[in-house]
Amino acid sequence: MDLATGTEVNYYFVCKHKLWLFTHGINMEHNSDYVDIGNAIHERSFQREDKEILLDGRIKIDFIKNQMETHETKKSKAMEEATKYQVLYYIYYLKTKGIENVTGILHYMDNHSKEEINLSEESEDEIKVIIEEINKIKSADKPPAIVKSRVCTKCSYYELCFS
Repeated sequence: MDLATGTEVNYYFVCKHKLWLFTHGINMEHNSDYVDIGNAIHERSFQREDKEILLDGRIKIDFIKNQMETHETKKSKAMEEATKYQVLYYIYYLKTKGIENVTGILHYMDNHSKEEINLSEESEDEIKVIIEEINKIKSADKPPAIVKSRVCTKCSYYELCFS
């Protein structure tokens, strides 16, 4: 089974069409004010931490604390499910590398809240299925159909999908 990236897991929940475009080298995020805002929040938060830990060129963890906590910082809970599974994937990925008992911490900067995420046997099984589904989408000749949702207007791919 080919493993995914954290971004791919996130996009799997946000939009499968976007996931296919992204994995085929079509990247629109350089045009997005929303992405710029997210990057600025990421840059300004937790400045004392060693950030953007890249593992195997595959996953980029915002920062790690106490050797067993992965931390992910987001502007808001708007994409809560996608963010939760992205962190679960990071924990799963570390487990495949022999690193056990890792906890994920999600930080939502708009309301200064945080949430602890742990990998259960059930969520590990879900992650395995998600990885299989991502690989099917990536290997498809054409992108999945566009499914318009409330998040589309803020997406960096909006003009590509709807012009």
